[in-house]
Amino acid sequence: MGRSQETFSKKEKEKKKLKKRQDKEQKKEERKATSVKGKGIDDMIAYVDDYGNITSTPPDPTQKRKEINQEDISIGISKQEPMDPADLIRKGTVAFFNTSKGYGFIKDQQTQESIFVHLNGLVNPIKENDKVTFEVEMGQKGPTAINVKIAS
Repeated sequence: MGRSQETFSKKEKEKKKLKKRQDKEQKKEERKATSVKGKGIDDMIAYVDDYGNITSTPPDPTQKRKEINQEDISIGISKQEPMDPADLIRKGTVAFFNTSKGYGFIKDQQTQESIFVHLNGLVNPIKENDKVTFEVEMGQKGPTAINVKIAS
């Protein structure tokens, strides 16, 4: 009884090997049929239309071309106008400050967001509920208040 099972599994393995070999041959034939080798350069050329879409049809030579100023083309980020230093100074209220650990949070009056403040960013000592003026810069984990002064 053990032998008949053994021969059955051998036959199954042989069938699987044959099937794999046939599949491999079929894939090889498909690759040969759809191969790009030997085709002319005209079949490989792609065109870009006015809207930046890639097409296989060449542009119409009778169509009038638009003239574009070289100065109008911007590569990278757009130029930003320098900000007035008075706009950089914000006002807020100290929502929380831990003097023993040296950090806290200021609630901005305009945006109502909490901004982290560290002892190193203080001009003079602060405590909770003080009205302060400060500037904001991006720290490692988000916006950080610097040059924090008590508002007069």
